[in-house]
Amino acid sequence: MKHTLSVLVEDEAGVLSRIASLFARRGFNIESLAVGSGEQGGVSRITMVVPGDDRVIEQITKQLYKLVNVLKVQDITETPCVERELMLLKVNATSSNRSEVIELAQIFRARVVDVAEDSLTLEVVGDPGKMVAIVQVLQKFGIREMARTGKIALTRESGVNTELLKSLEAKAS
Repeated sequence: MKHTLSVLVEDEAGVLSRIASLFARRGFNIESLAVGSGEQGGVSRITMVVPGDDRVIEQITKQLYKLVNVLKVQDITETPCVERELMLLKVNATSSNRSEVIELAQIFRARVVDVAEDSLTLEVVGDPGKMVAIVQVLQKFGIREMARTGKIALTRESGVNTELLKSLEAKAS
């Protein structure tokens, strides 16, 4: 199972390196990693997607807390969250298929951020499932390049479960 960890750390040089080496030494993999400033000055938030069962995640959490600059570790996998990812996607788009590529991009609420003679670069923001879906749809045109940020997430203060929201949205349409 994949777990999403939200880690608050002191914003100091070498913190990310120490965390990465901890994972490497223990043979743990990080599937997604996003780092940025947190809500407080001097504190950064690291969002990681890590494969493993509950025992492995518990072990990782204990190891992270042993690092000096780690302030808080939270497994938010089962917690209602808002999750987002950013992706830039460069797709083949000739004059004969450009309108179809743009039409499909609009369905996913992707924005065209660059236009070239034979390609379009799209900006896509959304949950990780949306990223997979748009790549699958646009694959037939040929994807030239792709860059993804990795997942970022914050818990929902409302406590509303994301899956509940998706099911309500599906019923409405």
